[in-house]
Amino acid sequence: MSRLSALAGLSVLGLSFGWLARRARAIRLEGKVAVVTGGSRGLGLLMAEELVRQGAHVAICGRDAEAVDRATRLLLSRHGADVLGEARDLGNPAEAAAFVESVVSRFGRIDVLVNNAGVMQVAPLDMMDTAKVDEAMRSNFWSAAHMTFAAIPHLGPDARIVNVTSVGGRVPLPHMLGYTASKFAMVGFSEAIAAELRARGTKVTTVVPGPMRTGSFYNAEFLGRQKEEFAWFSVLSSLPLLSIDARVAAERIVRAAREGQREVHLGLVGRILPVLHGLAPRLFGLMATALARLLPPPGHSVERWRGREINSTLPGSRLLELGDRAARENNEEPPV
Repeated sequence: MSRLSALAGLSVLGLSFGWLARRARAIRLEGKVAVVTGGSRGLGLLMAEELVRQGAHVAICGRDAEAVDRATRLLLSRHGADVLGEARDLGNPAEAAAFVESVVSRFGRIDVLVNNAGVMQVAPLDMMDTAKVDEAMRSNFWSAAHMTFAAIPHLGPDARIVNVTSVGGRVPLPHMLGYTASKFAMVGFSEAIAAELRARGTKVTTVVPGPMRTGSFYNAEFLGRQKEEFAWFSVLSSLPLLSIDARVAAERIVRAAREGQREVHLGLVGRILPVLHGLAPRLFGLMATALARLLPPPGHSVERWRGREINSTLPGSRLLELGDRAARENNEEPPV
C-alpha cells in the first residue's frame, strides 16, 4: 500500500509540475496580433472569437468574400473587435504573401498564426483521382505551408504557430482520401518546423481533433452517392459522444497556443483512434476495412454537391439537431 501511495503522490507531483510549467511559459494575448486562416466560419470563426475575447487583434481570411464579410461584421458587433478580414485563396503562394503583408501593414507584426483553412471531400476511392487529391493538398496542406513561410519573417518574440490537423492526419479515414493524405502531410510539416522554430523562441502546436460539431458538413463536398455520403458524415459530425463541441475545442486550442503545448488531441475519437492505430496497426487496418465495406458504394454521378445543396430532410435528420444548431451559430449557411 505504501508503494501505491508513493506512486500516486509522484503522479500528482508530476501533473502539478507540468501544469505549473505550462502556466509559467504561457503568454498573454492582450494586445497580440493573431491570424486565423479559414476564420470566416466554423472552428476558425470560433477561434477568432476566443482570441478577440482575450484581447488580441485578429485577422481572418477565407475564400468566400461574403462569408468573410459576415464573420468580420459578426466579430465587430459582438465584441467591437479590431478585425481585419480578407478573401484569399491561400493555396496560391502570392495570395498568402499578400495576406501576410496586409496583416503586417495593419498591425505591424504577427504573434499568433493559426493554420486552419481547408476543405473536406467525402467520396469512395473510385470517385477520386489525382486532380481531386491535388485540390485537397492545395487547400489543406499548401495553404498552411505558404502562410507559415510568408509569416516567419514577421513573427514577434515568443510567437505561436498552431496547425489544426485532424485525426485523419494520424489514422486513415475511408472515403476521405484527399483529406487524409493532406492532413498526414500537415502533421509531418507541423512537427518538423516545431523542432527548428522552438530553438528560435517560436512554439508550434499540432492540433489533432476528432469530429467536431461545427456544422461544416454543409460546406463539405460529396461525390458518388451524394445523399448517402452526406447522411453518414453529417451524423458522425453531430452526435455528442462521437463529436466534440466546437466552442469547447476552440477554447482548448487557444489555451494550448498560449501555453506553447506541442500537441493536443481533442474529443474521444481524436484521443482513442491514434492510440489504437499505434498499439495495434493490424487490428486497426481490419477495422478500417470493415468500415469501408459499410459505407456507400461508388455512384454513377460525377457531380460534386456541397452539403447545403443536399436535402436536409433525409431519414434520421433529427440526429443532425446539434450539427444544425452549430451551423447556424458558426456562419456555415445551412439550408433554410
